[in-house]
Amino acid sequence: MIRGLYTAASGMITETTRTDVISNNLANVTTTGYKKDETVSSEFERVLIRRINDGQVAPQIGELGRGSKIDEIYTQHEQGSTQQTGNTFDLAIEGKGYFVIDTPQGTRYTRNGSFNLAENGQLVTNEGFPVLAGGRPVQINGNGNVTIGADGQIALDNEQITTLDFVEFDDDRVLKKEGNSMYVAPQGERSRQATGKISQGQLELSNVNVVSEMVKLINAYRAYETNAKALQSEDSMLEKAVNEVGRG
Repeated sequence: MIRGLYTAASGMITETTRTDVISNNLANVTTTGYKKDETVSSEFERVLIRRINDGQVAPQIGELGRGSKIDEIYTQHEQGSTQQTGNTFDLAIEGKGYFVIDTPQGTRYTRNGSFNLAENGQLVTNEGFPVLAGGRPVQINGNGNVTIGADGQIALDNEQITTLDFVEFDDDRVLKKEGNSMYVAPQGERSRQATGKISQGQLELSNVNVVSEMVKLINAYRAYETNAKALQSEDSMLEKAVNEVGRG
């Protein structure tokens, strides 16, 4: 019975974590460039059950599970759909690639191309962090016609200014989320020129499917509820074992 309590409780903890991840996905369904997270769960090691008092060789009855756990929370980096905005400094990435951003915490990477032109002429994120080109903040002076090419080349009145730092990694899974649709790469992780393309006047939307996430949320809630009822049943049996069986 004690084992049953732990088994049911582990299931509740697993579904609580899964619900938190799904809820965060739904909360970011309108966040530009957001990539949804998924949970990978596994069960604790199973044990064999044998029948006792049946002679020297105890026959096997089967296996007993001992609960579940979350093994990993990973990010799905699949492409999101794009939306036309017509804004000069809205940039969408099609295919692989990340913009490089300078933050107080160091270099960060993002697919959120909702940029603005600051008063000092720097191209910045919505949080005010500079977008980098050649390792330096992008500087755009003047009020002319700004064109940003598929490879990140920035031209003002058809005269090239600079080229955005536009990179990709061998494995996107090495990147860790850090909020504001930004990622941090492990120290020493090398990047290379991105193979994707940049589209000016567009934004990449979140890759969260609302209907799919809602179905997952309902399933997680039902699984949590089932484990909670199992926990209550185990607790009730334990109470009877302690308070009633001993009296006989």
